[in-house]
Order: sequence, then structure tokens, then C-alpha cells
Amino acid sequence: MMQRNEGDILAQKPAPAARKGRLRWLAMLSSLPLFGIVAAFGIAPETKVDEIPVVTVVDRLELPAAEPVATPAAYWREERVERGDNISRLLDRLHVEEPSAITALLTAKGVKAPRQLVPGRSAQALTTEDGQLLEFRYLAPGGNELVIKRGADGFDISEKPADLETRIHMASGEIDHSLFGATDAAGIPDSVAIQMADVFASEIDFHRDIRTGDRFTVVYEVSHARGEPTGSGRVLAAEFVNDGKAYRAVYFQAPDGSGGYYAPDGKNLRKAFLRSPLEFSRISSGFTNRRYHPVLKEWRAHRGIDYAAPTGTRIRATANGRVEFVGRKGGYGNLVVLRHNGGVSTAYGHLSRFAGGLRHGSRVSQGDIIGYVGSTGLATGPHLHYEFRVDGVQRNPLSVAMPAAEPVASRHKAAFDEVAAAMTTRLALASGNRVASAQ
Repeated sequence: MMQRNEGDILAQKPAPAARKGRLRWLAMLSSLPLFGIVAAFGIAPETKVDEIPVVTVVDRLELPAAEPVATPAAYWREERVERGDNISRLLDRLHVEEPSAITALLTAKGVKAPRQLVPGRSAQALTTEDGQLLEFRYLAPGGNELVIKRGADGFDISEKPADLETRIHMASGEIDHSLFGATDAAGIPDSVAIQMADVFASEIDFHRDIRTGDRFTVVYEVSHARGEPTGSGRVLAAEFVNDGKAYRAVYFQAPDGSGGYYAPDGKNLRKAFLRSPLEFSRISSGFTNRRYHPVLKEWRAHRGIDYAAPTGTRIRATANGRVEFVGRKGGYGNLVVLRHNGGVSTAYGHLSRFAGGLRHGSRVSQGDIIGYVGSTGLATGPHLHYEFRVDGVQRNPLSVAMPAAEPVASRHKAAFDEVAAAMTTRLALASGNRVASAQ
């Protein structure tokens, strides 16, 4: 028998049939554990599969009827009123191509807004694709909203108060020439500037005490409608630094409804008498024992203060009192005399006219309008002659000591301190803003 080399045996490949049988057995053995694992995870041991109930559930779903998607046929547009605009130009930019809409706006009775457009105000219009007006809205000054809507028989037009919200604004500035110039540069409304001057009227004479470099800070209310400012409201707090001296004021309203301006320590800023009966003016002639009279052409005493101002300027009562005289009297021309407590009276001469309803015995409050500047009597031009009398004797109102009003009541002091602290913080924040200077 022929012997085979060992190397030949090791290198020899198994027969094809034997190899296939061996691979089949290996595959079966390797798959057995896998099947066992799958069975263990799919069905728990000893589970009786044939006893599990099977129920078929069928729910009917109600589907909404299909509707075609509508193509928008109307569009809202918004434009700002520009200088020189009229309602026709404004509607043209809003793509309104309907002359009857313009006619309806201009001929509407009791509606002023279409003829009093204010630059900067916004207007919105809802129009069809071909420019037919469906709705128009315009926010007029003072918080009124003009609304025009297309109705079955034409246009329905209304002008009614808009829904307002109150926001708090803060601003600061520095005086280079005048208070109004500085407040304009700071974006502060004139009505707020007037309030601020009135708040400090007992401490600062805004006719002669203002200095270049004086600074001010003010916190005030502004009404808004649909995000747009419609008007300024009350000054809530203010600071005025005059010639290096700082004055602060906080508005406080007591639970009983009474309100006023106080220093942060509770001192009442409102004196019993205002320093000046005019909000803004200049002194044209002071209190003196010897002055050359421009009409009489002679030297004589001038026992009052003359304030030069345009005819029609409002004149305020400088204190609470009663009307002692109202009418025409010699060189005074049209004259009002008010009687106050403590033997004090004030006189207002050369008026062009008196306030409506003012008569002898009428009660007036500090700040009430009692008349208007004029040039009646011995006057060469429009001005107010103002006298401050104590027991019938004229005194210089610019130098006489004015009594103070009552401070915050002790029962309200805790509530006031809380308001004052919050407003003082706001003033500190506002004073850090950009300072505006009026050139």
C-alpha cells in the first residue's frame, strides 16, 4: 500500500459533500439559542395563547366637507401723515381709488379729523384689489379715533375716544437759552414744561432766575392708543437745578383724593401765594419808589410789577380768595382785586377781558384763570400790572416772605414716603440719560 506524505494530507481539502453537511449542522446549532431568546421575549412561558380574546373594533370618522381655499380679496395698508398732506393725498398713498370715500370724509358732520391731519400720525385702510375702500382708521390728537366703514347704504363714519393706556416717560435737559428751547430739544411737550415751571413757581422765578447751565429732569405720564402717544398728562416728579441749587418735587395723592406736589421730605412746595400771576413772561417794570411814567411823562412811584406779555395771555390768581372788585377803574383799566386771608389782597390791571363768570364775591382758587393780558387804562402796550397789598399797602411781591402751605399729613406720611422713594429713584435714572441742550 502506498504511503502518503503527511504534508499532503494536511493540505488536502475535504470533499465537497462532506463540507456541505458539516456547514449545515453548524448553522442549525448556532441558530438554536437565538430562536430560544426570541421566543422568551415574545411570549411568556406557559402562556395559553388560544385563550386570549380577540375583538375587532371599527370607528366611523366624520370628515368635514371640503371647501375651496378663499383667495384674499382685501388688504390692510398703513401710512404716516406727511407735512402738507390732505385726506386726498393720504388716501392715494393708501391705494384708495374711490372718490366717493374722500367726499364722505370731507362732508361728514361733526367730524374734524379729516381736515386736521397731524404729521407723524398713522392711518390704516382696508381696500379691495381694485382700490375700493372697506375701512379707514386714523388716530387724531387728543385720543379720538376716526373710523369709516362701508355699510349697506354707503359709509358709516364715527369719531370717538380710543382705548387709552398710560405710560410713564422720563427725560432730562440743560438750559442754554430758555426753558422751552431746552424742553423742545429734549422732546418734552410744552404742556409738561408749563407744569414743571408751575410746580417750582413758589421756589424759582422763571422770569428772572433761569441761568445757562441749569438742569432739569422730569417724570410724566403719556397717554397711548394702539402704541401711539396721544397726549401728555400729569408730571409725577421733577428736579430743577437752578444756579447750583437742586429742587425736587413729587406728586402725591392722598386716599381722600386730594393731591399736590411735595419735596421728598413731605414739605409742601405750594406756597400760599405764587410768585407770578403769569406762567411765562418778562418783567418790564419793577417795584420802585421812583419811575418815569411813559404815559403821564412824570416821575412817580411804581408800587407793583409789570409783566410784558402778548394780548390774551392768561392771568392766574396767585392765591385762594374772593373777588373784591371786577370792572374798570381809572388808570388801571380793566381791574380785578382779590381778597385773601391775613389782610392780604392782590390786584391785576390793564386786562383785555375778564374770565367768564367772574363777578364780585366769586370764590377763586390758586391758579384759576381770572382774566387776560391787555393794554386798557394808562398803558403804552400789552402788559399786566400786578400789586401785592398787605392791609392796603403795596409790597414788593418779589421780596416779601410768602407763607407755606401745609405739609403731608402725618396719617399719610408712610404712603407718601413709599411714593417719594420710587420717584426719587426714577429721577436718578432719568438724570443719567442723554442731556439735551437748546442752542
